Amino acid sequence: MANVELKNAVKRFGDVAVIHGVDLKLDSGEFIVFVGPSGCGKSTLLRMIAGLEELSDGEVHIGDKDMTDVAAVDRGIAMVFQSYALYPHMTVEQNMGFGLRMNGVDKNVIKDKVMHAAKTLQLEELLDRKPKNMSGGQRQRVAIGRAIVRDPDVFLFDEPLSNLDAELRVEMRLQIARLHKQLGATMIYVTHDQVEAMTMADKIVVLRLGKVEQVGSPLELYHHPQNLFVAGFIGSPRMNFLTGKLVEGSASFAKVELNDGTLATIPVNAANGVAGSNITLGIRPEDLGNTQGDFAVPMQVDVAERLGGSTYLYGRCSGLDNFVVQRSGLDQTQSGEAVDIYVQQNDCHVFDDAGLAFERATSAGRKSVA
Repeated sequence: MANVELKNAVKRFGDVAVIHGVDLKLDSGEFIVFVGPSGCGKSTLLRMIAGLEELSDGEVHIGDKDMTDVAAVDRGIAMVFQSYALYPHMTVEQNMGFGLRMNGVDKNVIKDKVMHAAKTLQLEELLDRKPKNMSGGQRQRVAIGRAIVRDPDVFLFDEPLSNLDAELRVEMRLQIARLHKQLGATMIYVTHDQVEAMTMADKIVVLRLGKVEQVGSPLELYHHPQNLFVAGFIGSPRMNFLTGKLVEGSASFAKVELNDGTLATIPVNAANGVAGSNITLGIRPEDLGNTQGDFAVPMQVDVAERLGGSTYLYGRCSGLDNFVVQRSGLDQTQSGEAVDIYVQQNDCHVFDDAGLAFERATSAGRKSVA
């Protein structure tokens, strides 16, 4: 296990900067997920830690040692890629032990390490098979096993589940989470899937356009997003955003008027807010009720999507198309209905005209997170 630290890390390709002065401290033994949309720089940042991309500026430290100019092979890391990269002519056992053989490790030591990794990943019955005779999930487990036998200080995963179908992705998510608990190793995992990030991570790093938007635990990012981007990216379905004006602000509340004239008083610290300025009110679909609340907004339902355990209502609300409400699977609302959607003020988020969140007022009752 080892901690990882990036200090003002910058990556340029020619005159174009793709990573902009990233500072990160990742603790030993944590499962960290880099998440963000395509092109945000998450894989590039991972490759900079691995030594596969040279830093243009800044430093990378692994285990309190400066690894900025150290070759990838000497950094004490093991990387699992989206592509399994298995040798088709080798068996599972040979694939898993190949790197050790190339480094001249004793064959008995290799056998012990491979058998231990195979047991951990439930691959004992597959050691004599070749990749063509295995499923995608089994191949990915072999690729992970190849990393385990190296006893690295840090595991790096670059979108390892992208090639798997939905059911296998769920299964492999669970296996990787269990593996982390068994090994207690530092793991850094890249994905564009925020569900993977929320279900696997101890700490999530949200990236956009080569910059870190927010770092925190999954529940911290869910309940306390610092800006509109994080609020909209974390959570499925995504948060609803209604626009309006700030009528009045203080250290304990923001009185807002939505575009349809609805007034609401939200317990946030809006002492620095400017009356008359534009605001965005964020409400998660799962926080919307149908019987009671501090205020209500009218919704015209276009589609009712019934999934058994849950029902999703899609429609127009306060000028917003594609407004989403999540209800129980027994909800009887029909497409074409006009309904009132009830909102609890403590479930609302308020963002200023720059897209930054007003902090929750000290006395407010929003859920606390570790």
